[in-house]
Amino acid sequence: MDAFTDRLDGAWNWWSAAIAESQEGRWVRDAVERQVIKDIGAATNALHGGRSAPFTEDPWRIRIGRIANWAGVLRLAARSGGWVLQPVVGHSPPHPAGMAELLSGIYAVGEQGEIWMRRLMAGELPPESEVAKAECFLTGPGSVEDLELFFYD
Repeated sequence: MDAFTDRLDGAWNWWSAAIAESQEGRWVRDAVERQVIKDIGAATNALHGGRSAPFTEDPWRIRIGRIANWAGVLRLAARSGGWVLQPVVGHSPPHPAGMAELLSGIYAVGEQGEIWMRRLMAGELPPESEVAKAECFLTGPGSVEDLELFFYD
């Protein structure tokens, strides 16, 4: 596998582990965690106007910028709650999984956006298929954009 595929697979694994813990009642979010999830949603509004990802008609800077914005939001969210973001590539999420694991999984994709943005500024375009997969992870039905819907608490 390539680096992006490993990163995306790790992101899904960590995200899924935290959601499963919540849905099975082993992780019940507290008031701070609930508010942080709402704040993440507000801060990462993709402003896609209801369009579905991938956003191929948008300029590269907009597409990659949407993804990269997640990284900064997730770093702030982690700091606000005292959670430590962990690398997901090559690591299984610890059990029980909770907010730190959820944020770490999502952060992995946002961090990739930051990498792509640095490369874009140097004139290198990322692979279209990878950007599309990152957009679909973050935006649209069943994605991180719908995060609040995955919690039953």
